[in-house]
Amino acid sequence: MEVLLAVLLLLSVAILLQQSTRRSRAQTALHKVVDTAAAHRALNEKASAFSNRPVAIFPVVLATGLHGERNENITTVKYGAHWRALRCNLMAKSLHPSRLASLAPMQREASRALVADLSSLLLAGEGEVVVARNRINAAVFGLVARLCFGDGVDARDVRAMELVIQDFIISMGELNPVFDGTMLCKVMNWRRLGRLFAFLARQTKLFLPLINARRRPESRACTAGGGVEPYVDSLLDLRVPEPDDDASGKQGNDARRELRDDELVSLVSEFLGAGSGSVVASLEWTLAHLVEQPDVQEKLRQEIIDCQKSNIGGVISSKTLRGMPYLHAVVMESLRMHPPVPFILRGVHGEGAAAVGATMTAVPADGLRVQFVVGDIGRDGKTWTDPDEFRPERFLAGGEAEGIGPTPGPKEIRMMPFGAAHRHCPGSSQAMLHIKFFLAALVHEFEWASPAEDCSVDLTELDGFFKVMKKPLSARVTQRTQDM
Repeated sequence: MEVLLAVLLLLSVAILLQQSTRRSRAQTALHKVVDTAAAHRALNEKASAFSNRPVAIFPVVLATGLHGERNENITTVKYGAHWRALRCNLMAKSLHPSRLASLAPMQREASRALVADLSSLLLAGEGEVVVARNRINAAVFGLVARLCFGDGVDARDVRAMELVIQDFIISMGELNPVFDGTMLCKVMNWRRLGRLFAFLARQTKLFLPLINARRRPESRACTAGGGVEPYVDSLLDLRVPEPDDDASGKQGNDARRELRDDELVSLVSEFLGAGSGSVVASLEWTLAHLVEQPDVQEKLRQEIIDCQKSNIGGVISSKTLRGMPYLHAVVMESLRMHPPVPFILRGVHGEGAAAVGATMTAVPADGLRVQFVVGDIGRDGKTWTDPDEFRPERFLAGGEAEGIGPTPGPKEIRMMPFGAAHRHCPGSSQAMLHIKFFLAALVHEFEWASPAEDCSVDLTELDGFFKVMKKPLSARVTQRTQDM
């Protein structure tokens, strides 16, 4: 197996070496955008110019097969007809607002399972101080796996998928800070690239049998959660446009094809990784701030109790969550300070110059890379009062951030935790629901406190594939005596 991976790596490097050195040199130029006004000018006023990913950056290169076929996902694919087909399928089949309400039973089940897991840990006497990241990840990933493969997915398969996705995300995170897309960087990081190729092989070996199982007619008899079509089913039914070199993405004919197996694996990996990683990171950051500010935690808990009392049977639904403005404010403030991803890359192509920030920058023949530093944009002192303070009240009625949502509108950008414009994250609404369901359950059932009276939470950020806590949150968790 190691010999095969070495051969694959050498072949891949040979393919990369055949690419022009001019492209590598052009990709070394990186322009950073760190303020809200500049982000608005680029992503809203010049949205079409900033709708692509850099063509030579690492994730796209890794997604290129040995025969030159691209097996990209929604994140990496070129803006055009293929991208629209993939994104429209995801939005219509899995993420349409009309379908989000039907997720509530699965979200409640997953959040209750997490509560039961933490409760059993406390009852077993394993200590009140808990490092909850892995347990939260297991619960969230289990939910996302059901949405991807349906209710019938085996628990052992879910655990195996969770581990391989976690390993892949960690390896991607290790590469992200140092990888600039140049040939020199690819050669210097050949060991890390080799590990990632190995992870891709593991993903293929694990995911393909599960995907093929959904091809059987009997697998289609039941849909996840009694009404939510598994994401894999929609991919198997999808037909995408044949390759077209037209930069506009318009098709000269109506030729369509099925997705290849490698494309299916890539899209499934994207759904599982992005759908779980962003939610887990956001939950941990939010809990960390609630540990730091017990008064905010108590105010949030009281809102949850009041809403449950006014609900028949005390059952939380998506409608109930919409009636919790403070919960929404807490989540939004956490996303402002700690967006799920540290930065967003865009590739600008075409002749002449492009507006990057306040200046016009010449666009090289092979394109220009622009990095939007999402965390800095959310803490822009020109836009926010005391931007480094966790203050949920700013998102309540009358606050400076009243009416601001997780994805910015066309008039301004003040924060962009899920991106902006054409290429914003299509799963932002679902992610917000996941975060709120789990957070409401965790705060209602447990008190989260610092592990020691003289110990504060280490809020140091680690920018990898996701923006995570460098030191996983350690908290003293106490089961609450319920008022209901």
